Amino acid sequence: MDAAPDEPRAGDRPSVEVPDDLSGLEAAAAEPDEPVVAIVVTQVAGARPLAAACSLAGVDVDAVPSPVGALAVLRDAADAARTAEAAAAISRMLRTSPVILMDRRAGRIQASRWSAGEKEDDLAAGLVLSGAPDVLDELLVGGTPVGEVDGVETSVGMSRWAAMRALSGGRRKRD
Repeated sequence: MDAAPDEPRAGDRPSVEVPDDLSGLEAAAAEPDEPVVAIVVTQVAGARPLAAACSLAGVDVDAVPSPVGALAVLRDAADAARTAEAAAAISRMLRTSPVILMDRRAGRIQASRWSAGEKEDDLAAGLVLSGAPDVLDELLVGGTPVGEVDGVETSVGMSRWAAMRALSGGRRKRD
């Protein structure tokens, strides 16, 4: 009896459709399975002064207090180049102390040190995280939304006047 027409015969090759271009691969790479997170670790004592500095630098962040210094969780972390620009802008504002950019994208965590607007060097992310406060680990690796952390201050919508006041500690000069 003859084989049914739907059954493959010896020597038949399965049909494979090959696209004319690779745009589908690029689109798949651009859509990571997990969210992209970028955090700038600073030595600024409080979340409000860091949010103020970021506001003046034109960087949208949610500033989170931590025992080692406030953390700037970047609002726009999708593009690696823009993340680097944000780290450069924050390090220019805090030119007297270096900052560390922690970046998680496509399942990889990278760390780099920035000072006075320039990238100094790449760091071993594991070593940076080994001594990091729990809140950094929770935000970067644990998937904790920044809105669930206590003491968060945002730079979004902060006026220049409010930012300057936050940086000066709200004090007025006496004559």
